[in-house]
Amino acid sequence: MTDDADLLAGIEALEDKLAQARASITRRFIGQERVVDLSLSALLCGGHGLLIGLPGLGKTRLVETLSTVMGLNANRVQFTPDLMPADILGSEVLETAADGGRAFKFIPGPIFCQLLMADEINRASPRTQSALLQAMQERQVTVAGEDRPLDAPFHVLATQNPIEQEGTYPLPEAQLDRFLVQIDVPYPDRDTERGILLATTGAEEATSHQVFDAAQLIAAQKLLRRMPVGESVVETILDLVRAFRPEDATATDAVRKDVAWGPGPRAAQALMLTVRARAMLQGRLVPDLDDVAAMAQPVLAHRMALNFAARARGESLEGLIAETVSQITRVEAAA
Repeated sequence: MTDDADLLAGIEALEDKLAQARASITRRFIGQERVVDLSLSALLCGGHGLLIGLPGLGKTRLVETLSTVMGLNANRVQFTPDLMPADILGSEVLETAADGGRAFKFIPGPIFCQLLMADEINRASPRTQSALLQAMQERQVTVAGEDRPLDAPFHVLATQNPIEQEGTYPLPEAQLDRFLVQIDVPYPDRDTERGILLATTGAEEATSHQVFDAAQLIAAQKLLRRMPVGESVVETILDLVRAFRPEDATATDAVRKDVAWGPGPRAAQALMLTVRARAMLQGRLVPDLDDVAAMAQPVLAHRMALNFAARARGESLEGLIAETVSQITRVEAAA
């Protein structure tokens, strides 16, 4: 079998498993198809996701369901202002043996898992938030001068309440950049909310079943990186990311006037991966410009910021992204 035929067969088989995974997830997390697809995209790309939504919208339920369906060993950490880095990473304790000898023993923290749910991550102090930086980027932590690798695959799905500001610490830009996608969890529509009421207030609740295991997810992540990307998609990604940098010659007047800082190269890398994941989830073999347009918001929204003047005028970052994406994809499609 040729490499191309092998790739085609692998993608088609993976698409079937992803359809099963999506169906299993939606048994417990009803509706919100875009939220589910973005969460699956983060895992397929080997990245991390930041779920932003009001309390009670099912963010925790979604992460718990994902751990079951994807067959991942999961831990949950409730972030609070008094949480310390050692509470996440682990620490060394002095242990006395039966013969009276003493030695330090490392007690692993909850970060030693395959899927870490960082619940209300912005409630922890910057010192504790920084404990995740090395883990999210390098898949290892350094404790007492020793590098300790994390389980593979390793993913962080963090939740954040967008309206509560008292007693919270905004995530630093360096940490936001390490989240592959920002997943906004909106209110459900009426039909979805009706389904939630009927499914969760009866004598029994629906359960999800395992579809993947850790080895299969790692294989899927490797397969995704082999998916071909057309030159027009690559050029559109480059045009899009560079257009949001106020100092770039290709930036629009609106970007130069309203944007404080733009996305870096990690945003382009994230777009290259997530457009493949979206195509795969929709049963297509190659991504197109529609995938770029659809993934621009979740990839870019947390990697750039409006300046004070734009915020004072009530400008919207979401609106600016949508307008710029529309202009660039329209030009690329016409080329």
